[in-house]
Amino acid sequence: MRRRGAYLPRPTAVPALPGSDAVVFLDKDGTLIENLPYNVAPTRIRLAAGAVGALRRLAAAGFRLAVVSNQPGVAFGRFPERALRDVRARIEALLALAGVSLAGFYYCPHHPGGTVRGYAVPCSCRKPAPGLVLRAAHELGAELRRSWLIGDILDDMEAGNRAGCRTVLLDVGNETEWVRAPQREPDRVVRDLAAAADYILTSGRDGADALARGIAARSAP
Repeated sequence: MRRRGAYLPRPTAVPALPGSDAVVFLDKDGTLIENLPYNVAPTRIRLAAGAVGALRRLAAAGFRLAVVSNQPGVAFGRFPERALRDVRARIEALLALAGVSLAGFYYCPHHPGGTVRGYAVPCSCRKPAPGLVLRAAHELGAELRRSWLIGDILDDMEAGNRAGCRTVLLDVGNETEWVRAPQREPDRVVRDLAAAADYILTSGRDGADALARGIAARSAP
């Protein structure tokens, strides 16, 4: 039986690429897709600017891609957990148009201040806790020291840092509190996913080889 809190990855969705123990974990709202709070309507889901090109280059460089997302709308009764199946399907369909696949889609439906019984609880999977990233890494066979997390708030950075991967913050205006601490500091702050991919490909797990594959993907029609 599937455990509450995340969809299981689809092992056959991603080919076995060289070095595919390296994963780029992606926050969903405000990072991978446009930020519409509590939206689960598939027709309103749009990929973030630059997402297609960035993810194509990362995938071509040998990184697998996985979503790790807080979804407290479930705990607050804004939408049922089952609605996230359609959200995942819509995102996968949009990415498939560019030849990009997700290795996994993980989410936390909890919030301690929620109103829905069974979801209004403390947990270890809600970012900034590292549990969701650790679970995804375990199930995907990811080597965390070679992996990255991209997000748009410092809670994402803390989750990634505590899990043991490197982190990139998208400074797109969604972080409003800026509560700083050593474990919340990203390796890099950039303006968008394209810049995040550039940084990962120049300082990532295989250095020049990853960059070369990423440049080739950028040049592809």
